[in-house]
Amino acid sequence: MKYIVLMVVSLAFLAGGCGESSSIYSSLDSSLDNMIGEGDLQVPGLGVIVFKDGSIVYEHFAGLRNVAKNFTIDRNTRLRVASVSKMFTVFGIMQLVEAGKIDLDEDISRYLGFELKNPNFPDEKITVRMLASHTSTLRDGESYSLSPGYSIEEFFKPGGIKYESGGHFAKEDKTFFTYCNLNYGVLGTIIERVSGERFDVYLKNHVLKPMGINADYVVGNLSSENFRNLGTIYRKENGQWTAQADSYEEQPPRDTVLGESLNGYEIGTNATAFSPQGGLRISFAELGNCLEMMMNGGNFRGTKIVREDLFREMCRPQWIYDPASVNGDPYDVMLIYCLGLYQIDGASEARLCEKHDIDLIGHSGEAYGLVSGVYFRPGMKDGVIFMVNGTGVDDERSHGRFSNSFIWEEEIMNPICEAFFAGK
Repeated sequence: MKYIVLMVVSLAFLAGGCGESSSIYSSLDSSLDNMIGEGDLQVPGLGVIVFKDGSIVYEHFAGLRNVAKNFTIDRNTRLRVASVSKMFTVFGIMQLVEAGKIDLDEDISRYLGFELKNPNFPDEKITVRMLASHTSTLRDGESYSLSPGYSIEEFFKPGGIKYESGGHFAKEDKTFFTYCNLNYGVLGTIIERVSGERFDVYLKNHVLKPMGINADYVVGNLSSENFRNLGTIYRKENGQWTAQADSYEEQPPRDTVLGESLNGYEIGTNATAFSPQGGLRISFAELGNCLEMMMNGGNFRGTKIVREDLFREMCRPQWIYDPASVNGDPYDVMLIYCLGLYQIDGASEARLCEKHDIDLIGHSGEAYGLVSGVYFRPGMKDGVIFMVNGTGVDDERSHGRFSNSFIWEEEIMNPICEAFFAGK
């Protein structure tokens, strides 16, 4: 299997011309607009931003961020971006690696303040690297989130309220990949323990704001303007778009999560309450800033977010699917997982472009009906961000025509590849 290696020279990226005609833009507009509607394979709203040679060359927004109120989507609409949030958590981890506060290969028990090992492998340590690459031998079980008054030990200690008879521990060893959201709740708790800051506060101060991003994990802490731009996420129920997440009549009180106050929350006990795996509310424009940083090797307009060598390490394969040994559950498209990112081999079943072998690095998101993606082309300053705020089916019809991706991902990415990335 081919995989992508980022060398120092590759982070300089290559430049080239665009030359797209207005007819190409019009065709792409029409293609995306046709995705909006009431059909089972249509969506209530979407947005796309495309970079070529380091600059935005195309953006398009269509449909509604709130169906009941007829509010339209634009570049400032923010959505719960789902698992794209994971890469932001690892940006924070890598900053703390640079500061000498975290070692990727250290036993996480050192950071958590309690021993955490899989009882099925009592002599094997679990490391930060294993958490970030989903090779930790931890599993989601029935639940991977706890209210802020509890410690994450409740997932792992016999008798804990979330122990689930040991359901968070795998029988497979560390060579086996299984996508696990709880890994990122543990990573978020480690960030709190070593930084002394609440997870959401650390990410805002050190990762998000330096990129001009005013996103948040706590809806009540958004500014009033940013809350007004918060979009709702939908699924179809009885043929109607039905809100699944972020349908608010009024903004929740500040510093509340899961309906509970954060007053008295003990930093370093339970970052799962902030959803480090999927709870970031971020706008299209802000995701564009993040993509710009990634295409520039961890640097955003002169501000270092992630040191270049550590960003390269984020992009380096940590686990590669082997169909002969079936060494994991690749979640259909995660055939080459890195640290908070994964690689897409443009010739594989994970590809997002039908007729061209376009390699990509980034992460996708899918939850409550939202589908999202942030991807860049290694060695080039070309990339795409997109979010769709609702999907109508969750069956075989949602499967892509030419890949293991969702049909909606193909319908966005394939024409973008044809318009901007083919031939280079």
